[in-house]
Amino acid sequence: MTIQIPDDLARGLEGIAAAQRKSLEQVAVESLRSLFDRASSPEVVLQAARRLPHPSAAAIDDLEAAIAAGRLPVCDQGAFDRRPPG
Repeated sequence: MTIQIPDDLARGLEGIAAAQRKSLEQVAVESLRSLFDRASSPEVVLQAARRLPHPSAAAIDDLEAAIAAGRLPVCDQGAFDRRPPG
């Protein structure tokens, strides 16, 4: 397969290849391959979530207590259903 690239990009790749003592083709293939080896954003998030430690039972109890403390009382009457005082 032949890929046509702009001259300035080719010169840049030639410079990188010379510095790394590799062929132009090796540098181009390695660079392209690295793009496909990177995980996408959803995959990165999932991997990070899987590395998190599992919470302890005490931490879960604390979370549930904080949620319960933050709950507002249920009000069956909407703001427009209330009668004005007097």
